[in-house]
Amino acid sequence: MRVLVIGGNRFVGRLLVWRLLARGDDVTVLNRGRLADPFGDRVQRLVGDRTGPNLERLVGDATFDAVVDFAAYTPDDGRRAAKIFRDRTRHYVMVSTGQVYLVRDECPLPARSPAREEYYDGPLKPRPSDPADLGDWEYGVGKRDCEDALVAAAGSRFPATRIRIPMVNGPLDFHRRIEGYLWRLVDGGPVILPDGGEHLVRHVDGAEVARFVCDILLREATFGRAFNLAQDETPTLAALIDALRAQLGSRARIVSVPADRLAREGLRAADVSPFSGRWMSFLDPGRARDELGFRHAPLEQTIPPIVSAFLSFTPRAPPPGYGRRDVERRLAHDL
Repeated sequence: MRVLVIGGNRFVGRLLVWRLLARGDDVTVLNRGRLADPFGDRVQRLVGDRTGPNLERLVGDATFDAVVDFAAYTPDDGRRAAKIFRDRTRHYVMVSTGQVYLVRDECPLPARSPAREEYYDGPLKPRPSDPADLGDWEYGVGKRDCEDALVAAAGSRFPATRIRIPMVNGPLDFHRRIEGYLWRLVDGGPVILPDGGEHLVRHVDGAEVARFVCDILLREATFGRAFNLAQDETPTLAALIDALRAQLGSRARIVSVPADRLAREGLRAADVSPFSGRWMSFLDPGRARDELGFRHAPLEQTIPPIVSAFLSFTPRAPPPGYGRRDVERRLAHDL
């Protein structure tokens, strides 16, 4: 299979390219070329920014059996992809986000009801006045607009599939989210969880996203449709951190601190606890499971590689949110 991967040089894109190569596909990667990739002469490379007219110029007259797009964020991206690839590919896959549900007005609370695909339609929340929320809101709205452009194109027989994913974990996570907890678990603790970390979490593993994409390429049952992808387990954040602690053999304390107390100390909840931010989608993966037979690997299989990679290839410095560790320790001691 000839496959074009747009944005395929880090994290999930990199995992996907390796999986495609392993099964013998002919892979082309298109990205800005700012980061080195490990693929050597195994892939063909198109280097440039996919926005504006650049995409058509970069692709030229090439055709592909499938296109997987990790870098489509706006309605223009969606319309342009549909126009360019309509007659050049047999299947186009857009990697979207669970935040398309979070910008919906009256989105159900995660603890009550994980978002199903049919919840997508409906009115949107107004543009937030708080600058801290604006970037996430714009990201979710942009992805929705991009999806809608693809749906409109599907009416003219464009074979597009949309995959919606929540927070992605894995050893290659350049956002360094689980890593923030691991640093705290190996430095003697404590690990602070705002309000006890009692909210439910349902994430996805990067390698499982790559496996799912490979499995659905050219599957006509997915054309013109959207699928949520997520793990099946729904632990509390506290339970997830406890699983990481057990995997490390750490004795670090897990300490509940009221979110308003953190704010008074000038600490952002998401810096202290990356999975305690407000923009955490919570998805129901039932459609992918029931209709396509896809089952996400259990947490007992996905957590150990993350911990092992951290211990084997520990970065030289902790992530930015670790910068006020002294304040965290003082707060935990006071409690």
